[in-house]
Amino acid sequence: MAARQRAESDRARAHIAQFLTDARAAGLDPVPLHVRSYDGRARYRTSLTGWYLRRDETVGIDTDGAFYVLTAPSSVVARFRGVRPTPQDPPLVIGAGGKDGESIDLPDALARVLAGGA
Repeated sequence: MAARQRAESDRARAHIAQFLTDARAAGLDPVPLHVRSYDGRARYRTSLTGWYLRRDETVGIDTDGAFYVLTAPSSVVARFRGVRPTPQDPPLVIGAGGKDGESIDLPDALARVLAGGA
C-alpha cells in the first residue's frame, strides 16, 4: 500500500511541476496562502505564497510545488502568530473519500487555477 501511495504522490508531483511551469509562463501570480479553522470561521496568516486548489481555500500548493492542507483547529494564539502548515504528500484526487461532489482530480484542480478560477 505504501508503494502505491508513493507512486500516486510521484505522479501528482509531476502534475504540480508542470503546473508551476505553465503558471510561470502564463504570468499567473501567486497569492498569500492562509489557513482556515476547521469550523471555517477564522483565517490565519502563513508565510506561504502559492495557489489555492479548492474554492473553499482549504488546499493549496506553494511556489516551490509543496502541497498543503490549509486547515487547523481554532486558536487565539494562531490569530496573532499565524500558522506554519507542514507540506504533505500530494494526492491525485483532492478530497477522496469525502462527501459526494467534494472531490476533484488534481489535474482538473490545477487546470482550473490556470484558467483563472480556483
